[in-house]
Amino acid sequence: MKTNKTELFEKTPVPRAVLALVVPTVISQIITVIYNMADTFFVGQVGDPNQVAAASLSLPLFLVTTGLANLFGIGGASLISRSLGLGDAEKARRTSAFCIWTAAAAAFLYGIGIFALRGVILPAVGADEFTYDFCASYLFWTLTVGAVPTVLNAALAHLVRAEGYSGQASFGVALGGGLNILLDPLFIFAFHMEITGAAVATMLSNLLATLYFIILIRAKRGNFHLTLNPRHYSLSDGIPKEVLLVGLPSSIMNVMGIFSNITLNKLLVNYSNAAVAGIGIAKKIDMLAFAIANGLSQGVIPLIGYNFSTKNTQRMREAIRVTLTLSLAVTTVGAVLLFTCANPLVKAFIDDAETVRYGSMFQRIICITGPFTAITTVIISIFQSVGQKGKPLVLSMLRKGGLDVPFMFLLDALGGANAIAWATPIADCGAMLVGILLFVPQWKKMGIPSPSSASSAMRK
Repeated sequence: MKTNKTELFEKTPVPRAVLALVVPTVISQIITVIYNMADTFFVGQVGDPNQVAAASLSLPLFLVTTGLANLFGIGGASLISRSLGLGDAEKARRTSAFCIWTAAAAAFLYGIGIFALRGVILPAVGADEFTYDFCASYLFWTLTVGAVPTVLNAALAHLVRAEGYSGQASFGVALGGGLNILLDPLFIFAFHMEITGAAVATMLSNLLATLYFIILIRAKRGNFHLTLNPRHYSLSDGIPKEVLLVGLPSSIMNVMGIFSNITLNKLLVNYSNAAVAGIGIAKKIDMLAFAIANGLSQGVIPLIGYNFSTKNTQRMREAIRVTLTLSLAVTTVGAVLLFTCANPLVKAFIDDAETVRYGSMFQRIICITGPFTAITTVIISIFQSVGQKGKPLVLSMLRKGGLDVPFMFLLDALGGANAIAWATPIADCGAMLVGILLFVPQWKKMGIPSPSSASSAMRK
């Protein structure tokens, strides 16, 4: 007898199935961005550009936790959904145990490493005598104390989503985001902790969200294949290799994004901390567009992976078409809104004229990447869904680090601070074009008609 979640993967009309999976995922991604923005917003109300700059300088190191969560969460979700499609429930259980416990161990070691090497790492990312102490305090609470719950919160959301429980996964992420937004003003203003208060609020919100997922998994033991029992932990049957290689592109995307952000901050700090604060605010705002594209692409991974393993090509094809159409439409509208509202959005974060000037300019440049990102992220997710490793890795490295960093140095030399941000749309456009070229052969290999054929059929 098929469960309701199996019906979702196999029988529910594809547009409805896609929406059931991606809408909660998009909402949770947006909430995640909002609560990441909350730290910058509330710290900005203190009125100190150095603290806003410190939050921006700390962001790349904090985003490593997202890379770890994606490594084990997306890699695990892909393998779990494909295992369930083949009816191998035991492998799904062993995969979940491997992902959960390895992710926790990796997060713990990372948090300790940041604390031990802070004297070397913080100057390397651009911290100076005005921002070093702020950065050190922020990272102590968010990473040294909070890395494990931060990684597990996001990784468990991916794994729960692989079971078809997208709503429950998104509620857990939303819970953490909502708590962070509520706790930020309490710790920053009521307790007078300023940027340290933002860090404590982030750590506590992720801890409580992780506890929610643990309770959920234990409460649904009869319906879930996910398990917290370390006895199911396994390094056999190719599980580590499959999880790590499939999850690596998303992780690399984060790591290369960190490298990109550090390079950008290091170049801009030569002009002023206001420029660093401005680009930090602009990137936080633009993360909304990326969150939508990322949520749409990640949410559909279980549906594509399941139908790929059961060889239901027609259903897989329709899921890809619906997801790409939605993603392009929403990100295009978002790009237009972010472009036209750049100045008031940046000014809402901090009332500092120089920071607002930089932030508004950067925002108008960066936001045009939305449609490019939509296409690239959907293509990467399709590759991950079907177990491809190399191609999504190439695209991830091109998007961040491979193309934008060389252009940053070039544009810095040609036009200074006003030109550097153009490296982002140049890189995203280039990655999209490469992604399309890589996807066409895979498109045909999966039995999917070429885009031109599909367009002709729709016109008929």
